[in-house]
Amino acid sequence: MSLPHAVLGLLAVAPGTGYDLTRRFEASLSHAWHASHSQIYPELARLQGRGLVQEAGRGARGSRTWAITDQGLAELDRWLVEVQPNRSQRNETALRWFLLPLLPADQRRSALEREIADMLDSTAYLEAAAAGSGEVADDHPFRATAKLGVRINDVMLAWLREQLADT
Repeated sequence: MSLPHAVLGLLAVAPGTGYDLTRRFEASLSHAWHASHSQIYPELARLQGRGLVQEAGRGARGSRTWAITDQGLAELDRWLVEVQPNRSQRNETALRWFLLPLLPADQRRSALEREIADMLDSTAYLEAAAAGSGEVADDHPFRATAKLGVRINDVMLAWLREQLADT
């Protein structure tokens, strides 16, 4: 995952402050990638230095609102179209699921129950986003991805339940 490109993508939807971007990150990308304030603010400065974002205004207490530049849009397009994705990303959840058979049955059952509960929470969040409620409005460009997340979670939930039944 490219943090600079995630930030550019969020700014392509609408300008925002570092705080706004952190909230948007949590509302839309948190299932794929985590980024904290301490990562987003320096990234904005680097993007500004490269001419990919610009200050679009100042708010209360000196907060800066950022907007993507034409050069930033061109970079986002280039990255989406021309750059081959790094498909070897780390996924701690997948690693844990891979290693679950190493646990004794009682601990495996407990871990699977926890994973199912987490997956149900995630699915509820994604269903709300896919329906257009909460942070993701009806016309939001990322609604389709939330719908995909629901489908993926349904498959993972079925697998987790199978594992639990076999334990």
